[in-house]
Amino acid sequence: MIAIGSDHGGINLKEILKNYLTGQGFEVKDFGTYDQNSCDYPDIAKAVSDGIINGECDKGILVCGTGIGMSIAANKVRGIRAAHVTDTYSARMAKEHNNANIICLGERITGCDLAVEIVKAYIDAEFGGNRHQTRVDKIMALEN
Repeated sequence: MIAIGSDHGGINLKEILKNYLTGQGFEVKDFGTYDQNSCDYPDIAKAVSDGIINGECDKGILVCGTGIGMSIAANKVRGIRAAHVTDTYSARMAKEHNNANIICLGERITGCDLAVEIVKAYIDAEFGGNRHQTRVDKIMALEN
């Protein structure tokens, strides 16, 4: 199950990504927003993050205007490793090296076709473990 969410600045891209994912056979849980009305991105970041932490979803995608605000907000939730990504290589590395459980994209800075490729790269990637696990453990220890 993939969690997805956006604020009003990312709703159009969120819908494109959600349609892509369901078309590929993935189950997607949409945590909002559901219209163009202004909303606060930290609320959506928290909802998606909680869906991952409680085991309801395996990974997540957050979209706002730039992806930056969502990334900052999601990373405040204990257990979340959210990566703001703007290209396929960063998306793949976010998973392979950092075991990111959320990627964050910006509708105003990333085209739709590229965003789909970024999501595909992230989903297809697998965490490398080994030396990377040691580093992820050190990242997670910073929460204490």
